[in-house]
Amino acid sequence: MNFVPVIAPMTKALTSRPDPLPLRARLWSNLVQAPLFLVCTAAFGSASLLASVFEKDGRWQHRIAQAWASASVWCSGSTVTVIGAENLLKHPVAVYCSNHLSYMDTPVIFSSLPFQFRIVARSDLWSMPFIGWHLNRSGQIPVNVDNPRASIASLSGGVKTLRENMPLFIFPEGGRTGDGHPGAFMNGPAFMAIRARVPLVPMALIGTHELLPVHAREFFPVPILLAVGEPIDTSGYTLRDMEELTSRLRSVISELFYTHSYLDEAEVAPMDPMHAPDDVRTPMELG
Repeated sequence: MNFVPVIAPMTKALTSRPDPLPLRARLWSNLVQAPLFLVCTAAFGSASLLASVFEKDGRWQHRIAQAWASASVWCSGSTVTVIGAENLLKHPVAVYCSNHLSYMDTPVIFSSLPFQFRIVARSDLWSMPFIGWHLNRSGQIPVNVDNPRASIASLSGGVKTLRENMPLFIFPEGGRTGDGHPGAFMNGPAFMAIRARVPLVPMALIGTHELLPVHAREFFPVPILLAVGEPIDTSGYTLRDMEELTSRLRSVISELFYTHSYLDEAEVAPMDPMHAPDDVRTPMELG
């Protein structure tokens, strides 16, 4: 992945996804791209499972995940540009956060972050073949968003991981948004960052919704941007300030998103901080 740091805002990119997709795009996706994607997922998932037998720190498993991610983005026909890549390396340990628009968000993140990290993700992903095996064997952190007690326990596990000097990545929305706009954020990232005394690094994904939105099965290749903002210092916050810090995080990510997206800013209703949005998904749609 070639990082492209950009200081000045780029011209707003992309247009909306055609509905319906042109016949040629649907055929190409169903007959070529999707089968290649599934083969890559099975192959790299099996390789990760094998690597887990011989290592304990997950380093090779992470490299395999990065290779899977790069291959997945290639299969989709899209390209990724990272804006503000210098902000990824300002702190050795941090909680990295991004809006969540698509199943393809995860491959974009894994192919773009140039270091080993753990992810905090919905526990239902652990039941998926190949992907779930990798998550379970490589030390990733599941969160049951439907059970507040279990969620708190999982987030405490994330704090322990941070204190062991391993960066974390999390989608604060808890699930993908259906309209392409950033949704309401839960307090998990703020909780972990405050407890572990590490910064939050805000990031915005632009283009993955157009590539593969919620419930879609066909790729529509578009240029993808990952915009990385300045780290947010959490040293002055306490757990009583979680709502304030979460609001600040969402504000920064939304600003990054709308600076580079063709979409106009939308109002978002507040979310119960302990519950994620409803997200009924098939295995091809999980993310």
